[in-house]
Amino acid sequence: MRHPPGDQRRHRLSRAGNRRINRVLHIMAVVQLRHDTPGRAYYRRRLTEGRTTMEALRALKRHLSDVVYKRMLHDAKTRRADETGPGGHSEATLQSSADGLIPTTASSDKSQPGPATESLEQTHHEPLT
Repeated sequence: MRHPPGDQRRHRLSRAGNRRINRVLHIMAVVQLRHDTPGRAYYRRRLTEGRTTMEALRALKRHLSDVVYKRMLHDAKTRRADETGPGGHSEATLQSSADGLIPTTASSDKSQPGPATESLEQTHHEPLT
């Protein structure tokens, strides 16, 4: 809502939160405004309600975040628990295949490969001309 210049109210927004997500939401909003999309129609409706361009943009970002969040909830409900493991990958586990954090004699007493059959000094090549 617009106020007369002498009666201007400033709302300071918190810069806290996930900056990466905020940046993605900003990019989403800008792309929506560049093309003929439902997001642009939403933005224009906010402008006709008397909101400033920044207020309308902020409202669009909030609307987009709501859409994304609802989609995430929907996807989480429809995905079966046994379909994917941690990180969204099938058959992923939280167990490591490593022997352990601290090497033991059991893990290091395996025989190592023997010496190379031919050392670098013994190999000779035709000189390049």
